[in-house]
Amino acid sequence: MDWQAFAQQMASLARDLLAQESVDATLRRITNGAVELVEGCEAAGILLVHGDRVQSLAPTEQLVIDSDQLQERLRQGPCFDVARRAGHERVMRVHDFTQQADRWPDYVPRARGLGLGSMMGFLLYTDEEELGALDLYSRKPGAFTEAGEAAGWLLASHAAVAFSSARAEAQMREALTTRHLIGEAMGILMGRHGLEEEQAFDVLRKYSQETNIKLREVARQVCETGRLAD
Repeated sequence: MDWQAFAQQMASLARDLLAQESVDATLRRITNGAVELVEGCEAAGILLVHGDRVQSLAPTEQLVIDSDQLQERLRQGPCFDVARRAGHERVMRVHDFTQQADRWPDYVPRARGLGLGSMMGFLLYTDEEELGALDLYSRKPGAFTEAGEAAGWLLASHAAVAFSSARAEAQMREALTTRHLIGEAMGILMGRHGLEEEQAFDVLRKYSQETNIKLREVARQVCETGRLAD
């Protein structure tokens, strides 16, 4: 592997990741970057585990979704384990699916049926949070070498920082939008009903609680219609 060329490509990708305009765009750039930069990688995706549910993000092809859904259904698999830290591993490499049935006896033979030959999973994490797993797939057994694992790990490290940063920025934008909506809705209620600021907020909050509608959506309703639904 030409590590000098890889370093240059990785530096370019790292800058590109931070320039993306949304979380989805950042994730798509991560998985496409994995296919471009990691030797042997034919498909990639990001897997999140929410309790009993698995979420596939930015898959580069249907094979990734099929594997994720299979792991969700069976409650086992290398990427499933990495994402939920079942074995406390941060990296998982399955060299050859024809020889790896002991650890995941239900998943491996079915994965072979999907056409998988080998795969790698990397925990996406920062010092503050764990974000899921970056999963790399090949239809060929033995496609991923130690050099490929090192390259994948470097990519995952940059990806985790970019993912965390993009998500934090999106949450901040959402919080600012919510704050603006609530302020506008309070102003409408204050003007129409002669309420004080605290009273207007209490109206929104109580309506949200009684209808089980998020406060942001209640405020949006007031902004769009000028009133709360009966």
